[in-house]
Amino acid sequence: MQGSKLYVGNLKYSVTNDELNELFAGYGEVKNVNIIEGKGFGFVEMSSSEEAEKAKDALNNADFEGRPLKIDEARPPRPRTEYRSRRF
Repeated sequence: MQGSKLYVGNLKYSVTNDELNELFAGYGEVKNVNIIEGKGFGFVEMSSSEEAEKAKDALNNADFEGRPLKIDEARPPRPRTEYRSRRF
């Protein structure tokens, strides 16, 4: 794993940043948590790629609040120009 930022999907809309922080803290130091409101996903940044890998391995498909988490390494955002060029 290259980076320390994880994509966390399949979240209930009611999950808070604090709850996600608490869940991931068991696998290392959490630097940042950002849930995208109303979308059912968010991002968790761990202090190292090793900790991120450990959290991903342990929590991917694990039940959290009644739903299986989908965890993967976060990809960098695409520039907005790519979005516009795909519309015809």
